[in-house]
Amino acid sequence: MLTETVCSALSAAGLGIAGLTAYRRRFRAAARIAAYALIPLGLVMTGIIDWVADLVFKPSVWLGFGVLGLSWLLFALTRAADRRAVGAAEEHGAVSGAGAGELPAGAGRPAARGRPGRTAGQGGSKKAAAGDDFSEIEAILKKHGI
Repeated sequence: MLTETVCSALSAAGLGIAGLTAYRRRFRAAARIAAYALIPLGLVMTGIIDWVADLVFKPSVWLGFGVLGLSWLLFALTRAADRRAVGAAEEHGAVSGAGAGELPAGAGRPAARGRPGRTAGQGGSKKAAAGDDFSEIEAILKKHGI
């Protein structure tokens, strides 16, 4: 009830300002102000204001958002724990094949940085990777005659 009164007063005040603006022969500005002034009245008439007021001022709604947040947090934590468990099992060599609820080998570990086609298990030592990078740079420089 109070929200309807406030929105109606806002619309009336906005339309009054639009009328004064039109009296000064600024019709485009008056039309724009009138358009903005009619928004609160339209929201009241459609019932959106009551819905928002119920959403904001009911404690049960906030408890519902809290429950949804807790649910999301539990999903995130269990997913992170699953990834950590699969990664630890792969490091120790305990994963031999993908079971019913497990990820396939290599799915839990992110790809290594560097060349796009290379994963952490491939390649060799860091010196070989650094040598590959420098050989690519040397090839580019030679191509440009530097």
